[in-house]
Order: sequence, then C-alpha cells, then structure tokens
Amino acid sequence: MEERNILILFGSQTGTAEDVAERICRAAKRRHFICRMESLDSYSVVNLINEPLVVFVCATTGQGDPPDNMKNFWRFIFRKNLPQNSLCRMDYAVLGLGDSSYPKFNFVAKKLHKRLAQLGANPILPVALGDDQHELGPGAVVDPWLQDLWRKVLYLYPLSPGLHVVSDDVMLPAKFSLRFLNNVLAPEDSSRDNIPRTRIPEGETPSELNPFLAPILSNEHVTSEDHFQDVRLIEFDITGSGIDFSPGDVVMIQPQNSPEHVQHFCSLLRLDPDRQFVLEAKDSYTAIPANLPQPCTVRYLVERYLDICCVPRCSFFELLSNFSLDEQEREKLKEFSSAAGQEELYAYCNRPRRTTLEVLQDFPHTTCSIPHDYLLDLIPRIRPRAFSIASSIQAHPNIIQILMAVVQYRTRLQESRRGLCSTWLASLRPQEGETRVPLWAKKGSMKFPCDADIPLVMVGPGTGVAPFRSAIQERSARSAAGNYLFFGCRNKSKDFYFQQEWDGLVKRNILTLFTAFSRDQDDKIYVQHQIKANGPLLWDLLSKKHGYFYIAGNAKSMPGEVTDALKSIFCSEGGMSPVEAEEYLVQLEKSRHFQSETWS
Repeated sequence: MEERNILILFGSQTGTAEDVAERICRAAKRRHFICRMESLDSYSVVNLINEPLVVFVCATTGQGDPPDNMKNFWRFIFRKNLPQNSLCRMDYAVLGLGDSSYPKFNFVAKKLHKRLAQLGANPILPVALGDDQHELGPGAVVDPWLQDLWRKVLYLYPLSPGLHVVSDDVMLPAKFSLRFLNNVLAPEDSSRDNIPRTRIPEGETPSELNPFLAPILSNEHVTSEDHFQDVRLIEFDITGSGIDFSPGDVVMIQPQNSPEHVQHFCSLLRLDPDRQFVLEAKDSYTAIPANLPQPCTVRYLVERYLDICCVPRCSFFELLSNFSLDEQEREKLKEFSSAAGQEELYAYCNRPRRTTLEVLQDFPHTTCSIPHDYLLDLIPRIRPRAFSIASSIQAHPNIIQILMAVVQYRTRLQESRRGLCSTWLASLRPQEGETRVPLWAKKGSMKFPCDADIPLVMVGPGTGVAPFRSAIQERSARSAAGNYLFFGCRNKSKDFYFQQEWDGLVKRNILTLFTAFSRDQDDKIYVQHQIKANGPLLWDLLSKKHGYFYIAGNAKSMPGEVTDALKSIFCSEGGMSPVEAEEYLVQLEKSRHFQSETWS
C-alpha cells in the first residue's frame, strides 16, 4: 500500500488549538500515518490541492476573527477566483474551538468548513464546536469527535496488513533531543542568550520573533491601597523601535517565569539551570522553535519558554503517565487522562487552577523520571499576552501605556492564583534601575473613524476604558469633540481611572462623561443603567448623526446587558419592535458602527 499521509493545520491564539493539533498528530502516528503539523500561515496554501487528508483545528478570536497565525490563509481561501472544484481530491475535517459567551461562537470553524466544501473538498465528519464555557471545557465535544474521526479515517485509509494501532501504553519518540554540552555558564550569563534588541534595524518591524526590548518608564498604582484589586498604569519607552499604532491596537508582551519558579522546577527535575544544550529535531518535519537560541541554557529554556505556570491540559497527564515508574502515581495519571476521569481531572486541576509546576510537585516520583528530551513535548511554550494600548502616539510620542489589573485570586489551594504576565510586570521597579520588557504592537479588532466630526459613544467600565483613552487622546490632539464616554467602577474614590484627565477634557468640551459607581449607594448602578437613562441622546447620535458605538471590558454579563439596553432605546426612541431592534443592531454591526471587544 502507498504511504498514508495526514496534514494537521491549526490556527491558534492562546495555544489551545495548537495543543489539540499536537494531540491529533500523536494519535495519527500511533495509526502509522506520516504526519505533518503546521500553523495555517506557515503552510504553503497552494499545495493544499495535493493533500489527500487534512484536519483543521481553528480557534475563533474577538468578534468572529481568525487567529493571527491563520489570517493570510483566511484571506487566500476566500478569494473569489478560486475554482469550485480545486480541492476535490482532499478529504477533510474541521475542529473548532470557541467560547459560547461570544455572539460569533466558533464562527471561523463553521465558515471554513462551509468554504472547503464549496471548493470541492470532501468532509468526512460534521464540524466540531468545542466550547470553553462547558463545565468540562472543549474536551466535552472534542474527545468524542476525535473518536469518530479515527473510526472514519481508518475506514477510508486502512492500516497495512500486519500493522496495528500503537497502544497508548507505548511511548512515542520525543520530537526533539537536548544534546547537553560540557561547558556551564555562570548564573549571571545563563539567561542572557538571545536577548531581544533595544534598537530595531531600519525597515524592520518588531514582532514575536524579533521583539523590541522596551524600558519601563513608570509602573504606577491607580487604585487606592484599600481597593480589592491592584491596577497599574505602566509606561514603556519605544524610542527607536519603529513601532507605530492607532487607537484600538494592542501591545503584545512576552512574559517570563519568576526565578523562584525556575529554581523549583530545575530542582524537581534535577536539572542544572546553567547547563548548556543544543536542541535537535528528531525528524525532517519538525522545526526547531525560532525563539530559542542555539546553544541554549536550561535557565533560559525554563524562564522564557516553558509555561510551567499554566494549568496543564489532559494531554499533559497522558504523556506524563508514560514516564512514571511509581505504580500509584502512574494509575492516577492514567485516570486523569482517560475519558472516565475527566470530571475528577477538572476537580483536581481546572477548578482550583492548579499549575503544571504544582502538578509535578504532587507526582515527585514521576517528575524526577521525566526524560529531558520530552520537555518540549510535555510543556507548552509561554504565550505572549495582549493588552489594549491606553495612550495615543499623537499625545505621547515614543510612548506606549497600558492599564493592567494584576491577576490574583483565591481557590481552595493554599497559595493564591496569580497571572503570569501581570505578576511579572507588577514586580518590575524602574526606579531601582533600568528594566526592559520584550514587546511588539499589532492591530486590534476595534477600528475608529478618521473623520473627527463623527461622534463616538464608548462604554468602557473598569480596565475596559483603556482603548477609549487612546481614541479620546488622539481626537483631543485634533480638538475633536463628540466623544461620549460611559465609565463604570465600584467607587469614585477607589478605582475611578483617569479622573483628572477626564475632568480636564470635560471642561474643554472635548468629552461628555457619564459615570456609574456601583458601590457608592445602596442600589447598584452600572453602565447599562446610564445607557438607558440617556436614550434620547444616544438615539440622536446613532440614527441622525451616524455615530459609532463601542463596548470594551469583561465578557461576563456587561456586554450583553449594555446591548440589551441599547436595543431597548431603539424600541422606545425609534419606535421599533424587538425584532426590528435586533435587525437594526445587526446592520450597525455589519457597517462597523457597533463594535465590541471583550475578554473572559
């Protein structure tokens, strides 16, 4: 029989889709497929016509947008001049990962599945729609879908006579080998490998593979000391970077693990952090991670690449069980990676947000037996974090500011849970010496009109106000009025961000400000109440003056309640029925006169 080839293509923003793609790739190898796995934008899409079997794993981001590493593919596959039968020789399946709290749930996967069929490709299964909001996470949909996938794939592409599916008890080879060198660096040198540049050559733009190392100019508390949350206004100097941005854009920041966590991890795995190694791929299909230097130190690998503080996924436990020489630990790990053990895994890991490092600590006999070659198979890389830019390049040249809530909360575990990036950034003290952070800018999902005469209505409670500060500063630099901001927080005296700045703009008639301080009176007042209270004004701005309406902030309940308040204004002020109000909102969204950017 001829070679059995399968291609796994993924579009991933946070790493979940890439992790699932890795899982599918391992399962394919157990079924004796020659398996290649690439991000959609790194794959040469013109070769798709020659692929016999492709599995697409796609996340949906923002308001139905494709992830950054599939945007070019997305533009190509929807070109109108592509022949309708161009993919007629390709069998395919699409697995989507999304969040049902967003209006365009799994939009990318649904649209891609339909488009591939239009181009003549043969779907072997209905599209899978994994949901982050499900109590058991996307696995509740993904796991049974994958079982169906392999049943169908083996029916269409049967094993050669004499071959059998490789059992889960048999460990697959590692993707890489770590060839350790004899020399050991001094601790002060071992985390300096591949330091991003402080000045970018002319013509180059900072990116994930080539970030700009920006000095922190200030790291300011903007909440009162007795407030429940620590929020910072952090300012970066981007002089000489070539970074350009507009209101609505985001800055990507590459965080790193703390020295304490790095040392703890190395102790558990009996690794010398100052030892150097060269990373080598085991096969020609696997690329060496471009953001790891060659040679590299263990300290650099753990500090800047391995996400030892993430909550591990099911595939982590599956692979970890293969290394265990302790019967009791091995049985528990196998249970966590089985379909029957998912509720127990959720209770142990997901609900309390237990980290990879804590899991390794809980399974000490297994951890000290992990072959070092498998580290990059076992632990995902640290993903960059996106922050809305809270300043304007017109108002503050060579500066980027972000408004950042330091993530810290309690679960049933003894130690507080802390966000990796926000905790790291909050710990940096520029007053104690120069501190630099790897960053780059990218386009955000929000777009603001260039015409200064068009009014903007911006609803930004809490740190959701960040992109609107950028837009207001930009318009203020051009003396553009017509800025209407609805801001909400708990207390006027504790977390009213940028109060003095807003007051100054109100006095200059640049800004009209509406506030909702939810805890300053017995009855809680939120931004949606202020929206409803100003119905006539908002109807006039949107229907007669063709204004734009924006929402930014936490995705929990605020966006839906603000949208409901807006639709009620369409009914009360515009004389619409509920159905007509819904249709009108859809039209505003299609014309980009209604935009929303929310996060979980």
